[in-house]
Amino acid sequence: MTITPTGEGLRRALDGPFHDLKMRWRNEVKADDIVRHTDMSIEEARVWTLDRIKRLTKNEFVTAGFPAAQGGTGTSAESVANFEMMAMGDLSLTIKSGVQHGLFGGAITNLGTTWHHETFLPGAIDVSLPGCFAMTELGHGSDVQSIETSITWDADTSEFVVHSPSPTAAKAYIGNAARDGRMAAVFGQLWVDGEHHGVHVALVPIRDEKGNPMPGVTIGDHGHKGGLLGVDNGTISFEHVRVPREMLLDRYGGVTEEGKYASKIESKNARFFTMLGTLVRGRICVGGGAASATRKALSIAVRYANERRQFRQPGLGEEILLIDYLQHQRRLLPDVAKAYAYGFAQNEIALQLQRILDADGSDPQAARELETRAAGMKAALTRWANDTLQECREACGGAGYMSDNGITLARQDADIFATFEGDNTVLLQLVAKALLLDYKATWGDMDLAGTAQKTAKLLGGRFLERTTARSVIDRLVATANRKPEAEQLRARGWHVQMFEYREKHIVEGLAQRMRSAAKTKTFEAVNATQPHMIEAGKAHVDRVVLEAFIEGIEECQDDYIKTLLVKVCDLFALSVIEENRAWYLEHEVFDARRSKAITSAVDALCGELRSQSLALAEGLGVPEEWLVHPRTAVPPLITPGRRVDEAPEAAAS
Repeated sequence: MTITPTGEGLRRALDGPFHDLKMRWRNEVKADDIVRHTDMSIEEARVWTLDRIKRLTKNEFVTAGFPAAQGGTGTSAESVANFEMMAMGDLSLTIKSGVQHGLFGGAITNLGTTWHHETFLPGAIDVSLPGCFAMTELGHGSDVQSIETSITWDADTSEFVVHSPSPTAAKAYIGNAARDGRMAAVFGQLWVDGEHHGVHVALVPIRDEKGNPMPGVTIGDHGHKGGLLGVDNGTISFEHVRVPREMLLDRYGGVTEEGKYASKIESKNARFFTMLGTLVRGRICVGGGAASATRKALSIAVRYANERRQFRQPGLGEEILLIDYLQHQRRLLPDVAKAYAYGFAQNEIALQLQRILDADGSDPQAARELETRAAGMKAALTRWANDTLQECREACGGAGYMSDNGITLARQDADIFATFEGDNTVLLQLVAKALLLDYKATWGDMDLAGTAQKTAKLLGGRFLERTTARSVIDRLVATANRKPEAEQLRARGWHVQMFEYREKHIVEGLAQRMRSAAKTKTFEAVNATQPHMIEAGKAHVDRVVLEAFIEGIEECQDDYIKTLLVKVCDLFALSVIEENRAWYLEHEVFDARRSKAITSAVDALCGELRSQSLALAEGLGVPEEWLVHPRTAVPPLITPGRRVDEAPEAAAS
């Protein structure tokens, strides 16, 4: 595989600390190993997906994040990078691995003890023990604390009794349930001697070795879905199913040999959130997987725009390339810029995950910050993915609607990413609540002015210090403030100030409203703040992503690539400011003249980056041979290998 030097430099920068790992994927994994043909039936897709996940496991491509003693081959941060690479091939395959390794295996790893690791992890890793993550129920999804399934201790037999007390208690949408799963990590309310201890997880066999449901276990098949046909989602319900005491994943609480409940965490709420916090990797992976699928669609759409011609210039015979039209540049290039921004942010959150795991619980504050960032990033990336996949489809016209083009499959598969691993609306509210949490206690009896001052101080001193690029950003802000107004639009320090101001102002206003709502203690008052909370979450994520992009540029060692990335970062920042210019105008942050200047600057940046569009597509990191299935005839006007030896400037001429 040959790409341009510029494309290679961009790829290396965007891969960051995971470059060697990702290059192993590109060099060793063939398209047939990872790209599903679009005409498969449900059963064919399920067979293909299970077969390919076993292939990748055998070659140690998806075994990171597990203890080495049980067959793990890398860190949890590397497991996130593996997930992102898999998503550039096929999302059914990605989610199948996510269920098997990330959720089922992750539950055993993070909630179990050494005995659970030794007994079950080898099978979970090599897929000889296909597993399910049975959390969601028909009646409860995001509200996990209210699930109905019960796990009741029977002291007479030293067993737990797992039961679904009503039809709405059936586990629903569960991956691996309909066809392949042999065991499930079942979330349920734990009862010991009549006392409720909150949500816990038990390992429950659901099928025997011949694939038949175990006694008391009823399994359903969700059948055809809006996407992810290779994942066998189904329902599971339990009728007084008994499992031995040892099957409870009891790292944070369980029943002793004497039949008594014991936990190092006294509070049920604290125990619940500690348990869920250990599963944050799944949320990080979902955001990264959605972004990877979008990178693939952008790679296809940008290549198409550099080949497809439409209409002639007056007096000239040659038709005009789509990418030469400003509106087409605007359709694609700002999203290419976001792809880079989100890529750098994903690298940082993966490393943050590893730092938290290495600390082994010694820094609970950092763990809470990771959960907040993971929630916000997942919401932002999956929303952007769904919007951008549709834009890429439209940008390819009729060719984009052909299944073999590759975009329609990714579009339907990525749809569900907006709601699984946490509904995006709920997650953004979670982010907003976290932003308020650390200074809620300081409100006291202060008036609104005092609340605003305290809020601003805490935001300025607390939340804006979290980034590892703070010193660089301070320098950029100081430099921007010395520039004449006419030059500030392209100053990254000014971009940072705009992002920070939006976040601080929105959260400050939210704090005031929440303080008032807290006094009334009514549902209506709190409910009225929800749209405000969503905007606070979005503003926070935008700022975090920009800072990650700035840090990624700072770490780039190639001066030419760094210069190009600065332009891409400018396009990202100005595009986000332009998208939110109504807010800035309403709050008199800048006037209509500057608003128009921002639009002109976005237009200019699109024109400047047009000649590098193919190299930017290459830098997104999707191997060209993964863009279409190897047995597919290359769709008309999409020939990924046409220009691999040409420089971007030559291709643009």
